[in-house]
Amino acid sequence: MARLIAALARPAGASSDFDLNPDMNLPGGRNLRPAGVLIAILQQDGVPQVVLTKRASHLKHHPGQIAFPGGKVEQSDTDAQAAALREAEEEIGLNPGTVSVLGLLPTHETVTGFLVSPVVASIGAGFVPRPDPSEVEEVFAVPLSHLLNPGLYSIEGRYWRGQLRRYYTVPWGPYYIWGATARILRGLAERASS
Repeated sequence: MARLIAALARPAGASSDFDLNPDMNLPGGRNLRPAGVLIAILQQDGVPQVVLTKRASHLKHHPGQIAFPGGKVEQSDTDAQAAALREAEEEIGLNPGTVSVLGLLPTHETVTGFLVSPVVASIGAGFVPRPDPSEVEEVFAVPLSHLLNPGLYSIEGRYWRGQLRRYYTVPWGPYYIWGATARILRGLAERASS
């Protein structure tokens, strides 16, 4: 955890789904919607783990993808951090009173038009996930040490809207962690390694 806290103190610039795709045609008139995600860290048998979700397969957007708990900032939210905490409570049953915010990562622009503010936090012992089946198919944890190792990330690509889109991946067991989630985590890994 000390390595993580030191990494959060290091300056870093914003990231984007376009980092690996500088030639990708951006849609005109982009109006980015603010969002917040929670990089929640818990201790399991003394090992720091990051809580991730597998989105429900019936969802219209990003079905079955691996994601942080979180979502767009609503009018009732004071900021992206409040949105991340509210969404984590709704999606996985995480009591905001058991969350200690450690810091914020730089914003990340997604190809789908969101400006995501990642909130890094530790969560208290005894957390038992209660996934909301309307949004979340599964809640699981990945060792922080795995996610902080830049050597475990690779770049892959697929066609999206007629263009080859490159993105980071950092698989864990049966879970294919990719896209914005992997890019945000890779940014954290880069900071932790410098």
